[in-house]
Amino acid sequence: MPSDYSLPDVLERLYENQQALEAAIMELTLLVEEQGAREVGGNVRGALCSIGENAGHIKQGIARLKKLDIG
Repeated sequence: MPSDYSLPDVLERLYENQQALEAAIMELTLLVEEQGAREVGGNVRGALCSIGENAGHIKQGIARLKKLDIG
């Protein structure tokens, strides 16, 4: 199945992995903050904000690649 390994498909899977890691990191951040490490939590939230800001751009890029049928 060549389409399973097309550039848009591979990028989509990387994007999904990024989203899963973001969720897992947020869960750990909540745990760390509950234990009093507010500064660490704030630092992690800052990094997660960057991930979130880039997520929309990545998703739009993938959509454009799919529309162009690049693979």
